[in-house]
Amino acid sequence: MKYKRLGKSGIIVSDICMGTMTFGNHCDEAMALRIMDRAYDAGVDFFDTAEMYPVPPDIKYVGVTEEIVGRWLKTKNRDSVILATKVAGPSHGWFAAPLRGSKTTLDRHHIVAALEGSLRKLQTDYVDLYQTHWPDHDFPYEETLRALDDLVTAGKVRILGCSNETAWGLTKSLWQSELHGLARYETIQNNFSLNNRRFEDALAQVCRKEQVSLIPYSPLAGGVLSGKYNDGFPDGARFSEYYKEGTRQKAMIQRFVNDRTIASTRKFQAIAAELGITSVTLATAWSKQHDYVASTIVGATHIDQMDEILAAADLVLSADTLQKIDAVSADILYPMG
Repeated sequence: MKYKRLGKSGIIVSDICMGTMTFGNHCDEAMALRIMDRAYDAGVDFFDTAEMYPVPPDIKYVGVTEEIVGRWLKTKNRDSVILATKVAGPSHGWFAAPLRGSKTTLDRHHIVAALEGSLRKLQTDYVDLYQTHWPDHDFPYEETLRALDDLVTAGKVRILGCSNETAWGLTKSLWQSELHGLARYETIQNNFSLNNRRFEDALAQVCRKEQVSLIPYSPLAGGVLSGKYNDGFPDGARFSEYYKEGTRQKAMIQRFVNDRTIASTRKFQAIAAELGITSVTLATAWSKQHDYVASTIVGATHIDQMDEILAAADLVLSADTLQKIDAVSADILYPMG
């Protein structure tokens, strides 16, 4: 296992991060505890959760994931775990978080309430990385950052990060932090995978120039890169369930599962086979192998999935393999002309 620094901070983490998004929904507590133990024993010391997990959020279950992580955390030396969680914000993404009403913003009230709730469920008096889950572009960034800065000053949070943010939003926040002498976002957690390389444009440049670390989520493109959707929507798969939930969900799923992503997945599987590994291992290793990436978030719903993921821990892809990957992206995902 390799370890990297988060932004300019003093926090160093394993370059594989254990995500917990499905814990308490698609993955029950007994299995979640086994998965976290397997990751921890392999050298993973970075664990990511959120106040709105599990996904999809349901008022009956929201917050259950943090409770599971909290019970697991009590069995470990707290200082040996780097713990990240998030305040939901307005949730402009797939799911509207059933938290504190439908008009949740990133103002002081919601941020403080969210953190206090997370600390209680996680059974700890601080979190190492506190992130805004979704940006609130209609609310003053200075006010959000002042509230977050106060949590850092109080010792309840060590460093700050954002998630699902734009290049404009990240740059704006960094400017406000510098202008007003506030704690800044050291990390950004965005979707990034072999099938979704949009981050490599403006956001990658911001991260490099400003020394902000990317913590990619969904390196398997929602499981698509495992090949499970090559022949349609299998029973029990997460996207298969979401696809039945209505027009909005179908539109989002089709961004992940479509002719181009399935075609590229088959090509990536062939490249992985040449190396004697699976496409899961290939995709995880590729995600970690970027200079602006500190740690790649992986997810699992069963302990058996961990071996393929952890096989990427010390794997470095050759220049030849990276060229083959780029060729697939250019031919299928981002064709020129």
